[in-house]
Amino acid sequence: MILHPAFHHRAVVSIALICLAGAQVARAQDASPWEAVPHGAARLIAGETHGSSDGVWLRAGVEIRLDAGWHTYWRYPGDSGVPPTFDFAGSQNIKSVAVLWPAPEIFSDGAGGHSIGYFGSVIFPLRISALDNAEPSLLQLKLGYAVCGKFCLPAGADLKLSLSGEKGAEESMLIAAEKRVPRRVPLGAGTGLSFRSIHRERGGEHDHVLVEVAAPEGIPVDLLVEGSAPDWTLSLPKSIITAPSNSSELRRFTFDLYGLPPSANTNDVTLTLTAVSPDDAIEVNAPLR
Repeated sequence: MILHPAFHHRAVVSIALICLAGAQVARAQDASPWEAVPHGAARLIAGETHGSSDGVWLRAGVEIRLDAGWHTYWRYPGDSGVPPTFDFAGSQNIKSVAVLWPAPEIFSDGAGGHSIGYFGSVIFPLRISALDNAEPSLLQLKLGYAVCGKFCLPAGADLKLSLSGEKGAEESMLIAAEKRVPRRVPLGAGTGLSFRSIHRERGGEHDHVLVEVAAPEGIPVDLLVEGSAPDWTLSLPKSIITAPSNSSELRRFTFDLYGLPPSANTNDVTLTLTAVSPDDAIEVNAPLR
């Protein structure tokens, strides 16, 4: 049977549209549907399988999108706020999930203190170890987070996404988010943004801590400090001196060692220090003797 040319043309167009729709469905599998809440939404993003000295791992991410002017929080929210929570129970063919935290920003909490977190949107990169790398994995997440503007709203999402390990449309977004995760560095070494020293001065009502950070000249730096347990509520370090040193500037920050639970042992502790500049972020676990 010979098809009329017009019919043949319509058939070709129909097939093309079907193929396009199929491609869009396949692309949609790179991310879960958005689960919306007032002033925000969240979804999961799938990435590629990678191999490194640490073994084979899957790249993925949790994206939170917020309305203009609204924010959510870092793992340590500062003087006020609630950090996001991640519960991966119910996932299939997954041995472990590591949540990575991109560098946050500091802002007023509206009550005379400071909060630490994210405005607009943020992607928390995930590094996932599968039980069997030859099989697909199902990532299931119960997410809790706060959506805050002039007031705060509790938010949550129940998200699922199949992980094939193939490179998807959102891979570049995940890579960009990973670049904003603070790099682990040694204390007292490195060039550019680096930690030079941490020193405790004992005495008075509370011990006093001095931290020195080196950074390229003219680059603003924020310092964040976390205690050795989640119930430590250390204050935001204050910048006290800027002194030029060759091609870099030595920044000095200070804070008092208070905001600890009564049972805390302060004689031999390790603090987590995070230094954030516009183009870089570093992190160190620093013993405080």
